[in-house]
Amino acid sequence: MSKVFTLTATDGRWDGNVLTDSISSQSIGILIPNATLNFAQANYAGGCMAWRLQNAQTLQVKARGLGNLAGLDCYDSDKIKPVTVGQNDILTVFPQPPSAGGQTNSIAWIQTSKSTELFTATDATDGATKNMTSAVNSQTLGDLFFGSTLQRVWVQVQDGATLDKVEIVDEMGGVVMTLQGGVRGASGGSRSNQYNLYAFPLGVPIGKGWNIRTTATSA
Repeated sequence: MSKVFTLTATDGRWDGNVLTDSISSQSIGILIPNATLNFAQANYAGGCMAWRLQNAQTLQVKARGLGNLAGLDCYDSDKIKPVTVGQNDILTVFPQPPSAGGQTNSIAWIQTSKSTELFTATDATDGATKNMTSAVNSQTLGDLFFGSTLQRVWVQVQDGATLDKVEIVDEMGGVVMTLQGGVRGASGGSRSNQYNLYAFPLGVPIGKGWNIRTTATSA
């Protein structure tokens, strides 16, 4: 079976952005406890968006991903690692609108040996570097993940924008690693409709005071 969950979400936050069933208005854990999820098609109207399946009591995140601009879903691309829905689970989203002209908004899931967190960079000037910080507490990469190992990075820049590069920078401003990005797909049959960059596996030890920064160009 499949279910549709909807929400008119508030930009730039997780709190309060809980999706509910389009028919019963119930959260996913109440509606289909013990069901196994194997795909998730998360749509947004414009900009960029992340989603997660989370236990509302323990805050454990069971699944996460990036959304598709409405109309650009692909069943095969939206498959996820099978996960069992618990009775306390909720679906939440973190949307970002398009930035003003000459600027971009970006989000990124950062996976380390410690945990996986969503990072953001807002109102970044075209062609200029902008540090990303945690969407939850605004900490930098080094503050949040000091002593852990960077394992995976997947980045979504607002619709139509180009991700020129992602850089990992040490406490002295030296570039430790550069990852080149690109443009997300803009048609139903294209690839990479969800991300401008997907880098895995990585194995970069993270030091104190380190940053992850993006350089992007709007459409």
